[in-house]
Amino acid sequence: MENKTIARTLRLLSQLMELHEVNPFKIKSIANAAFKVDKLPFPIAGKSVEELEKIDGIGKSLAAKIAELLETGTMTELQDILAQTPEGVVEMMGIKGIGAKKVAIIWKDLGIENVGELYYACNENRLIEAKGFGLKTQEEIKNVIEFRMAGNGKFLYAQVEAEAYQLLEEIKGIFPEALKHVAGEVRRRCEIISELVIVVGSLNQQIAYDALAKSQILKNVTLNGDHIGGELSNGLLVDIICVDKSEYYKELFINTGSDEHVALVMDRITGGLEQPESEELIYHKAGLQWMPSELREGQNFMEQAESNTLPTLIVLNDLKGTLHNHSTWSDGVNTLEEMALYCRDVLKLEYLGMCDHSKSAFYAKGLSIERVLQQQEEIDHLNKKLSGFHIFKGIESDILNDGSLDYPEEILQRFDFIVASVHSNLKMSEAKATERLIKAIENPYTTILGHPTGRLLLSRKGYDIDYVKVIDACAANNVVIEINANPVRLDLDWRWQSYALSKGVKLSINPDAHRISGFHDMKFGVLAGRKGGLYKEMCLNALSLDEIKKVFEFKKPKVKA
Repeated sequence: MENKTIARTLRLLSQLMELHEVNPFKIKSIANAAFKVDKLPFPIAGKSVEELEKIDGIGKSLAAKIAELLETGTMTELQDILAQTPEGVVEMMGIKGIGAKKVAIIWKDLGIENVGELYYACNENRLIEAKGFGLKTQEEIKNVIEFRMAGNGKFLYAQVEAEAYQLLEEIKGIFPEALKHVAGEVRRRCEIISELVIVVGSLNQQIAYDALAKSQILKNVTLNGDHIGGELSNGLLVDIICVDKSEYYKELFINTGSDEHVALVMDRITGGLEQPESEELIYHKAGLQWMPSELREGQNFMEQAESNTLPTLIVLNDLKGTLHNHSTWSDGVNTLEEMALYCRDVLKLEYLGMCDHSKSAFYAKGLSIERVLQQQEEIDHLNKKLSGFHIFKGIESDILNDGSLDYPEEILQRFDFIVASVHSNLKMSEAKATERLIKAIENPYTTILGHPTGRLLLSRKGYDIDYVKVIDACAANNVVIEINANPVRLDLDWRWQSYALSKGVKLSINPDAHRISGFHDMKFGVLAGRKGGLYKEMCLNALSLDEIKKVFEFKKPKVKA
């Protein structure tokens, strides 16, 4: 069992105890332990009760609970309190914006026991009658529920990728000689996936069905003509299409691109498609350059394909360094040295950009001016110690409500680069958000605009911005825009990346890593960049160490003597 799973279980126990008004000291103790476990740099599974007791924030009582959880998969105390709580009330605990105290009022005072009833109550304007609620809170809860409802049956690409390709490997075992490929949203590397489609060049669907009925990956297997249906363990729907080998590439093409893209290509083909021997031949017949699967969205990039000027899309190996990362100086799990060594020795990168949180992010141990200076001393020491590698002094500076950056100018001058991001007061009008971002962009110390909309996929929409104005401001002020590679963010959205590139705005694929495993999220940032048409010449961290040093030096305001 991973630390995150243990932490989530402890957090749920603390929330349910608060819901049932258990001893506040006990609640705080368990909530604190959940936080500590989540941040530990080592796994606690396999440790003895005695070893668990010695971990800071756990102690004897909680060590026994964690040991029980590791041994049985649950805790008696959690099961007892769950038995006293309607399932729908537990689900309400996961709605952003309402904590345990508000859920208690909704449940006990209003008699609402599930999310559906809560949504209905919001529509009926009943929630404002409860103590501590108002019209604004009611509207916010309603919006969150609507967003959750829209996300049903949808998954992040990162959540399904591994299992999707495991299933493909299983199919390869059934039909080793047949053509087979993932298609649809997964092949296009969409950020949100609602269905996994696999095309197989064989009409022996009965053989496939019989074998897949015993699969450990595919559940609820059905056979319907040429289609084998089912779902992955997480509930993602699967459609395996069995076709004659002569029709394989046509079906793969049709089932890969968006409906609009496929129609646009097919309309350009005269005399029918017949039985193409490759996807390249399909595009050739349409008078188009072959288009990588990521670009097959609507009419995006069709003009470039027609003129044979599609970019050579970026790949993971193009990245020479990683920017925007967090260490134990703020809310990260690994030390600065651990992160640097991992980047140098495991990932074979040339540089690391440290961007711990700035002072306004008190919730994330944001760095005071004194701690900025101390961290920069450590970076100077490590840069002398680590050969063949460089750590850049950065900061993720909060964009304050008025658009200004954290720290006075004499401190901003000390950084090699600055990622400017919004973390607070997210409920803004489009005009306010746009104005706030543009003021930060116009600050001469801003190097990179971080996660521009603050979105969390399938969880938080983020604030609306005028993309054109924001991107144009970045172009005018030589500011790079981040593709935040965390698979929950992937912000800047790929739909606006081509506009940024057309304006000469460089993009930076930043993992926003809070632990060494987070560096691997750069892969998802690369996929998002490919969908936006990003090529290495326009990616900041595809530059070599010497090249990016010159970029940072050129961008930095010159200090007056």
